Amino acid sequence: MRVLVIDVGGTHIKVAGSWDRITHRIPSGPTMTAADMVRAVLELTKGWDFEAISLGYPGPVKDNRPFREPINIAGGWTTFDFQKAFGKPVKVINDAAMQALGSYAGGRMLFLGLGTGLGTSIVDHWRVEPLEVAHLPYRKGKSYEDYIGDAGLAKLGDERWEKHVHKICDLLRAALLCDGIVLGGGNARKLVNLPDAATRGSNENAIQGGVRLWERVAESTPPEFVDSKTASETIVLEGERRIGQRRAVDRAAALLETLETPIPVTPARTAVVKKRATTRRTT
Repeated sequence: MRVLVIDVGGTHIKVAGSWDRITHRIPSGPTMTAADMVRAVLELTKGWDFEAISLGYPGPVKDNRPFREPINIAGGWTTFDFQKAFGKPVKVINDAAMQALGSYAGGRMLFLGLGTGLGTSIVDHWRVEPLEVAHLPYRKGKSYEDYIGDAGLAKLGDERWEKHVHKICDLLRAALLCDGIVLGGGNARKLVNLPDAATRGSNENAIQGGVRLWERVAESTPPEFVDSKTASETIVLEGERRIGQRRAVDRAAALLETLETPIPVTPARTAVVKKRATTRRTT
């Protein structure tokens, strides 16, 4: 099947065909609506032969359509009929979930997209589980995205930003019981050191994910919408609890190793002390 893949981002829309995987970029930005995007893509793809479309959307998706309007671009997405506008079958998926699907190699994998915002998703044995962690409270009244999205990087600087990336990866991996993490998005390349069990992904994996959406996955699971405060507290507390358990086990193992190590004895020093004590009693 010849699939056209559209990856909608805050600064660019990336478009590629499954037949050549060549990425074409269209500027987006805060004024681009859904209708603007469709017009630009149709203009770019005049004469292209494809049978279906995968659309990666920067926000939650439910029942094959955007569930909420995007944060970093203009509105008009939740009620837009993409299939009618394109005249082709369209599957809409969260953009992070699409890149996660393209990055997947097995097991239970957590994906974090470090770009204009923060994309989050899990793929578990080909089951796509979108997460909406980005705008949940993280600390000091700010969200996860506030700390490790573009705004956080600009405010904190590279070093402090990277520390929070590591902390958030550790928390989410522990709370969600993931085997490994893939870090995608344009800012992933700015990390000097990767978090534990993490690998650096490629933005090109979004194209692969769009193709797999038609070839490998019949249906992606919709996100479960719960109270944001409850969800964030559950993630942080469960992550910290499991991290604490790991540290406690490590401390216990280190203590056990110390106790099993023989304590060195210094006989010569003991003899000197006894001799001095004998001398005092004689005088």
